[in-house]
Amino acid sequence: MQRYLLKISFDGTSYHGWQVQANAITVQQRIQECMNSLYGFAPAVTGCSRTDAGVHANEFYCHFDLKKTIDPIGIIKGLNAVFPIDIRALDCKTVDNDFHCRYRAIKKNYIYRIDRRKIPDPFNARYSYNYSGNLSVEDMKEFCAVIVGTHDFFGFSSSGRSASDTVRTVYECDITEDGDFLIFSITANGFLYNMVRIIVGTALYVGRGTLNKCIANEIFDKKDRSLGGFTAPPQALFLNRVYY
Repeated sequence: MQRYLLKISFDGTSYHGWQVQANAITVQQRIQECMNSLYGFAPAVTGCSRTDAGVHANEFYCHFDLKKTIDPIGIIKGLNAVFPIDIRALDCKTVDNDFHCRYRAIKKNYIYRIDRRKIPDPFNARYSYNYSGNLSVEDMKEFCAVIVGTHDFFGFSSSGRSASDTVRTVYECDITEDGDFLIFSITANGFLYNMVRIIVGTALYVGRGTLNKCIANEIFDKKDRSLGGFTAPPQALFLNRVYY
């Protein structure tokens, strides 16, 4: 039995997240279906993260086992021949049989794209969130600076969270300006359910003056989700990089 680590990217628009579900099409399901058509059976495919419905990935890893050794280059070519247009295999390599793409990851980086144009570009609508109101980017940056560090992020997660331990370490949280876009970037050792989208929504409330730029400290202390901003929509969120 040989374990393979596959690096992919995907457009999450048509998928209900990564993990297989009973009544919705997911990225994991589609990959296993493609493997079944390629190899005649569907190996269990384990992902490095559980992305929400509509979320994209510039870089995503999954691992699977095959009974016989196959050239990784052949796996890439074979999968790309049967993958739908919105999923691409980027790289593949053999790994030890005890390698786990989720638990071996030491940190992950997400980005969120905010389109500030009054008339949004229709070609970016699936990959950004349009907000054309006035924003104080400096206040948003100060809010982001408070997010950095080891904190209990219970108040920055939704009730559907499965993790009992809600303490996470954020290594980097910042916003940069790129033309008409604001790019929110956050890197951490792990993320809770909707954590990034809630932090982004709270940052936007800070930027427009609805919330104080120091609100994060109060949310950490009181563990109260209602003190923060809205949950930003999923289509602008990308799993950008996974570090091993």
